Amino acid sequence: MSHLAALSQVSFAAPAGSDTTLRRSAFKIQNISFGDKSWHPALSLDLKSRNTGLKKRLLVCMSVQQASRSKVAVSPLELEDAKEPPLNTYKPKEPYTATIVSVERLVGPNAPGETCHVVIDHGGNVPYWEGQSYGVIPPGENPKKPGASHNVRLYSIASTRYGDSFDGKTASLCVRRAVYYDPETGKEDPSKSGVCSNFLCNSKPGDKVQITGPSGKIMLLPEDDPNATHIMIATGTGVAPFRGYLRRMFMEDVPKYKFGGLAWLFLGVANNDSLLYDEEFAKYLQDNPDHFRYDKALSREQKNKSGGKMYVQDKIEEYSDEIFKLLDDGAHIYFCGLKGMMPGIQDTLKKVAEQRGEKWDEKLSQLKKKKQWHVEVY
Repeated sequence: MSHLAALSQVSFAAPAGSDTTLRRSAFKIQNISFGDKSWHPALSLDLKSRNTGLKKRLLVCMSVQQASRSKVAVSPLELEDAKEPPLNTYKPKEPYTATIVSVERLVGPNAPGETCHVVIDHGGNVPYWEGQSYGVIPPGENPKKPGASHNVRLYSIASTRYGDSFDGKTASLCVRRAVYYDPETGKEDPSKSGVCSNFLCNSKPGDKVQITGPSGKIMLLPEDDPNATHIMIATGTGVAPFRGYLRRMFMEDVPKYKFGGLAWLFLGVANNDSLLYDEEFAKYLQDNPDHFRYDKALSREQKNKSGGKMYVQDKIEEYSDEIFKLLDDGAHIYFCGLKGMMPGIQDTLKKVAEQRGEKWDEKLSQLKKKKQWHVEVY
């Protein structure tokens, strides 16, 4: 559709045979006003239903010009008043009982594994800041400690402090279902499945969930300079805190934080169907081309310069000159995802530093000293 028409399409997809039950999306926006027009996405969006031949599509048009200059109002703004982030408001021995609002599959049919967007209602009682984590205690008994509860599992929060409904009462988690396949039979062994991830992905609206926290300070978004550069490197569900950052920067109308810097996201996943929150990020790119960059590494679909699989460290190497210059100018760099991502990234950064005549160990030490280096891996 031509930009001359100044219209953008938002697709609402329903699987065939389910006309009355349209899936809600992780892009949860309620009654948003653009200029003088109100957009009510009561039908909602399935982020990864890609079998277009099996769906009916409903199209809602809205003005690109209005959408690009309007942001979503948030409340209560008192959430901006605290000088320090909330920490461990609820502890494992006395967790908070929250309620599941929704659970949505984020990935398409060709993604290896399943990743879900889980929205939790905490009633405004467990406030948090972007970049923090919640602990979740799954129901049942700890098999290693009879009579005791399961251990806490930490999940990076994938929403801003205002939540996906912009009212400060919910938090969202990005959860990959942990399953185990027997190497000999190739069949799934439910007895070895991840207790907490399966509990969350199987939850239904209204189910209760025990949460602790919030915890963590290393991934907090530094807001003292609204014109700073933030380089975000994620693998898989490690994109969670960055979704929170980006919604705060580009979606929400936060009076005390007007972002005018550069946010650059590198996201590594297996294939196109595994991309998480891709539509949100694409929209930010469309509306904020001078303030947002978005690069994807699809290991099963792209090749690096050597002809091997494209991993996130290959993308970093591709843009290494720019990244190092930005770091020299004070940019913050963040890493979030599986522990296995870091050795390859560190090797790449070390190689690039040496090519530039720098000693990586010294450079890393300086980045840490200046609080530009933020890592959360699991």
